[in-house]
Amino acid sequence: MNPNYPYDIHFPVNLEQGKKYPVIFTLHGKGSNERNMFGLVAPLAEDFIIIGIRGNLQLGGGYQYYDLKSLGNPVREMFDRAAADLEAFIHYATEKYPVDPDKRYLLGFSQGAILSMTLALTMGEQLKGIVALNGYIPEFVKTEYALRRMKNVSVFASYGEYDSVFPVRIGHETAAYLQEQTEHLTFKLYPSDHGVTEENQLDFLNWFKQDAGLNH
Repeated sequence: MNPNYPYDIHFPVNLEQGKKYPVIFTLHGKGSNERNMFGLVAPLAEDFIIIGIRGNLQLGGGYQYYDLKSLGNPVREMFDRAAADLEAFIHYATEKYPVDPDKRYLLGFSQGAILSMTLALTMGEQLKGIVALNGYIPEFVKTEYALRRMKNVSVFASYGEYDSVFPVRIGHETAAYLQEQTEHLTFKLYPSDHGVTEENQLDFLNWFKQDAGLNH
């Protein structure tokens, strides 16, 4: 299979033959790229395979995974295709690389967080966990997609209290919805705009280590 997305892959330095590794797939925000995301998880590069997936649609100097009709209103056909293609990509990478299929994580910011939460709902327990930074779940995903049980999927969702793109109210609504779907939700607010603070980064890095059982 030919993957539908360009991507960057980083392996742990001391890769052991025959060993399977936990993986983090990163999904960037609108107009950004996969390299911007690597910095967020670089401290985990000794223990995880990190795969940065680049959106396949050019936008200014960066990329996106789908287009919008208006804020919070994705072009449905493009969104549907992105959700299906990303799921296929996750399976492709799991077969191609020494990925532990029981320890697959997604980390997404903004548009990437929207897709990460969507994939957690459609792939369910095929994923071990997701980190969703400043995103929401489109209404049509909740009502029209085929959703799987995600009771045991770990979710770290965070939001900027002063987010000027998606009001913090959306963060609270998203957390309330996720609370009903999973028994393993961590929801945090940070005194920031639409971005990732140092404290936010430290919190999710620790969350990854703990969730993957890597506290050494």
